[in-house]
Amino acid sequence: MRMGRIGGRLALLHDDRALDVEKASDGRFAAEPDRVFERWDEFAQWAEGRSLDDAIPFSPSQVGPPVRRPAQVFGIGLNYRAHVAESGVQSKITSPAVFTKFVTSIAGPYDTVTLPSDRVDWEVELVAVIGRPGHRVSEKDGWSHVAALTVGQDLSERTVQLAGPVPQFSLGKSYPGFSPIGPSLVSVEEFADPDDLALSCALDGEVLQDGRTRDLIFPVPELVARLSAVVPLLPGDLIFTGTPSGVGMGRDPQRFLRPGGTLVSTVEGIGSLTNRLVAGSGA
Repeated sequence: MRMGRIGGRLALLHDDRALDVEKASDGRFAAEPDRVFERWDEFAQWAEGRSLDDAIPFSPSQVGPPVRRPAQVFGIGLNYRAHVAESGVQSKITSPAVFTKFVTSIAGPYDTVTLPSDRVDWEVELVAVIGRPGHRVSEKDGWSHVAALTVGQDLSERTVQLAGPVPQFSLGKSYPGFSPIGPSLVSVEEFADPDDLALSCALDGEVLQDGRTRDLIFPVPELVARLSAVVPLLPGDLIFTGTPSGVGMGRDPQRFLRPGGTLVSTVEGIGSLTNRLVAGSGA
């Protein structure tokens, strides 16, 4: 099942056509996509095998973030070994580095992103969306609590993020537009192997990152287990699972985003974000 926010409304998707869920279900499910996660099992059963004969074409300009107001947005840092190496971290990673991205940073897959400074970095990520609530979930049951997967960018203003004496990860990664997601949500059962997906990031056609999720230090089920050991996970919560190597801060010389470019972030089997970059007052 593939779903998304089309014209602000929940829709089942097939290629460039969308079936409005509220209309197709005769009001059984609401038009607001965020509300479907509280009834995820019921919705998934209804949507399974649903005919898309009545679906109508849509354009990228109609596509919004598939989740707009999650209760919780988790970010995971240093979750690919090659990214750990390029970041200069010498210690062995024994537990996930967890931060939050504030919900006002969420943007759509084709939204324009304003750069607040000349120190904004890119980080393509696989994002897991929680479908079933869970507290103290076992790792073997981790995937059963994930409704779907989507593409995310964990854009990062490095000066704010690393300002001392204590780094401000959550602030540096939460400017408006710094969490674009989409273009759709794809249910886990659609993937032959959800633990091994290609992901990449390109700027104006130049590939900056190219990795696979099989290289995650803490895969999705383990992240669900470790996060839920402390925090109850809620339907619609987002987990940005980490980024592969190739970020700008890890390069020599360092490199950051500039106004006028277009950033394309892709995950196999889901699609791509295409975000144009414009200057803010400090960029």
